[in-house]
Amino acid sequence: MHDNPALHTASATAQRIVPLFVLDPHIDTPPNRRRFLSESLADLREALRRRGGDLIVRRGDPVRQSAGLAREVGASSIIVAADASGYAADREHRLRRACAELRLDLRVVDGITVVPPGDLTPTGGGNHYRVFTPYWRVWRAFRRRAVLPAPAHVVLPDRLDPGRLVGPGRGGSPDPLPGGEQSGRARMRRWQGCADSYGELRDDLDADHTSRLSAYLHFGCVSPVEVASTMDSSEAFLRQLCWRDFYHQVLAAFPRLRDQAYRPGARDEWRDEPDALAAWRSGTTGVPIVDAAMHQLRAEGFLPNRARMIVASYLTKQLRLDWRLGARWFDAWLLDADVANNYGNWQWVAGTGNDTRPYRRFNPHRQEERFDPDGTYVRRWLPGHVG
Repeated sequence: MHDNPALHTASATAQRIVPLFVLDPHIDTPPNRRRFLSESLADLREALRRRGGDLIVRRGDPVRQSAGLAREVGASSIIVAADASGYAADREHRLRRACAELRLDLRVVDGITVVPPGDLTPTGGGNHYRVFTPYWRVWRAFRRRAVLPAPAHVVLPDRLDPGRLVGPGRGGSPDPLPGGEQSGRARMRRWQGCADSYGELRDDLDADHTSRLSAYLHFGCVSPVEVASTMDSSEAFLRQLCWRDFYHQVLAAFPRLRDQAYRPGARDEWRDEPDALAAWRSGTTGVPIVDAAMHQLRAEGFLPNRARMIVASYLTKQLRLDWRLGARWFDAWLLDADVANNYGNWQWVAGTGNDTRPYRRFNPHRQEERFDPDGTYVRRWLPGHVG
């Protein structure tokens, strides 16, 4: 509800609006994200009902469902949130054609990043930044838009079937974060007082000093612009939001990020070792810091960034297994997994992506000595471990 540019635009330009969410069968939703989505949609529906409206839920092709509902209620326009993936670009193209046939105005509104993917381009040419540091410099100087208020009232057309919400399903992690805007905003408020020490403590695995806002950002429960405005005093934390934007502009320019090496000429020679992959997935490699992290991933659907880098480097640099196998496993378990950040980060670690030092590797034993020196993190997730 808060700082939602699409909803704000609709509320400011129309007397009646239809807040619509289409459950797209082509988008895979593993158990953890299905549960988070279910809770988030229920929270959004309740927030809209408190304002006199409702969340309308439909299932099927998003273009057909959106256009069909617009025709049903006699809408004059469709307003959608922009996205950066190749699938989103194709969906938008099809929606434009459908709207043209129905003589509907289509407005695509940015809102999933602090800075929209196409707004910053290198002065030397090219349609996106390939290296993070120059992007960070211009991103930090970019003037952000103002945070938008939530609408006070939402008025729906009469006699509109709201549709059923998606159920939480079964399986997944036993202890994931709860979904929804209320939970996300509460976490954002609590984190505001901790953000200034993020740079000092973020890599301390035992301290667990991370915001855990990533899933709420991924699902749109909190606004990246509002998070950036709230945490503006923490340069280290803002850099992480900037990395998120960075990979969205990479994905917009390189839609094959999910399955193709981004860096031209990158080495792509991977071993086929099913047993090694199975041990990595199950957290039974025998390397304590790696196994502990993989147990946390299964238990919470979350990993701090340092742990993600350690296990990704171990898979790709020590085991020499394909980064896509690791990214897909993260995809299956992480609450916050999206194409831009999950696959962008995996390519960075594997040396096929945006890292300017593609042969960098993380020694897991040194990482454990530096970031879990007392072994507390390892013992928490590997209770029987002695070391």
